[in-house]
Amino acid sequence: MTHGWRDDDMTQESPKKADRTVVAPGYEPVAEAFFATIADGRASGASLAIWKDGLPVVQLAAGTADRPAGTAFALDTLIPIASVTKGLASLVIARLIERGDLPSYDTPVGEVWPQFAAYGKGDVSIGDLLAHRAGLSAPREALTEEVFLDSLATADVLAAQEPLWKAGASHQYHAFTHGALTSKLVSLAGSRSLGTVFAEEIAGPLGAEAWVGLPAEFDGRVAPLVADPRPAPASAPDEADPWPQRAMDLGAGIDVVGLVFSERGRRAELPGVNGIASAPAIAKIWSAAVTPTDGTRLISAETADALRAPRSIGRPQFAGPPPYQAWGAGVMIPSHWEWYLTEYSFGHDGANGQVSFADPHHKIGFAYLTNQIGDWERGQSVVAALSRVLG
Repeated sequence: MTHGWRDDDMTQESPKKADRTVVAPGYEPVAEAFFATIADGRASGASLAIWKDGLPVVQLAAGTADRPAGTAFALDTLIPIASVTKGLASLVIARLIERGDLPSYDTPVGEVWPQFAAYGKGDVSIGDLLAHRAGLSAPREALTEEVFLDSLATADVLAAQEPLWKAGASHQYHAFTHGALTSKLVSLAGSRSLGTVFAEEIAGPLGAEAWVGLPAEFDGRVAPLVADPRPAPASAPDEADPWPQRAMDLGAGIDVVGLVFSERGRRAELPGVNGIASAPAIAKIWSAAVTPTDGTRLISAETADALRAPRSIGRPQFAGPPPYQAWGAGVMIPSHWEWYLTEYSFGHDGANGQVSFADPHHKIGFAYLTNQIGDWERGQSVVAALSRVLG
């Protein structure tokens, strides 16, 4: 079967460009798995990038980026990456800890953020705060759109709040509040915002087209999201346990997803949910987290070990049906939800069907990004094919 991809020269002398199609010898089964994920290339599309040992071994795009405009999906198509952004924010925190701008993951948050100590939260460690253990997955006080779009203002509200459970005793995914907490930690390390640190210290040195807070000049390259073709599961509000619903609408009935992907939402820095990037950019960033990539290594092996060390595993505080995710200090780690490649893998998925991670054992950076909202099985099927190729 011909898909229009080619095997580019993969010698060390090859230019490490992020805008060229690549399928290195031996990776053809991965390419086939990728194309199989695009059921209808007329409505939506996807892109895949895999870097190994600091070089691209697979870079592919297929399908449609914008059906009304007739735009084909390309490697430089920009895609809203949803919670993949949490992994990028966690890399920012890891860099700041490594060089001493923030103290260790085991430091109580109250030591660097005194206001956070309200209602006994101060003893929660920085690592456990990042691992969704702080009891702040939803706001007790309804947030306005203006407060939500200001991550530091949201962080102030959360710092003053009584936790939803004993802080540190359990975990629950902080879908929209996680970004505010990481924003505050970065602000405590200096005068720059998280989006600025990310641009200057992670995306910039790698030439990676990824942003937390997208400049308006790039709006025209963002692929519109396509609705999930599956019927939405029926659910009823739980009056006895309202926190999962409040986590999603901020207690104010806000269409947070719509707000995040609006023009106002793209401009804001929401480090838990509103990153926008190309697949080669995300794969290259994860590659640089575990091996030198274009002369850049983002964090040391020791810091990567601390970042991915298990902190939250198993049944969450407000348990839905399994499988359950697992986290290190803000990054997802292998679990029944997502096995990735090896026990050493770490990264983050995104609600639109995105899968991204680093693997220090195989020196891999991986990103499968799509504009069709839906399941993660598409990206996971490509990971499975990669695992078989690597052996």
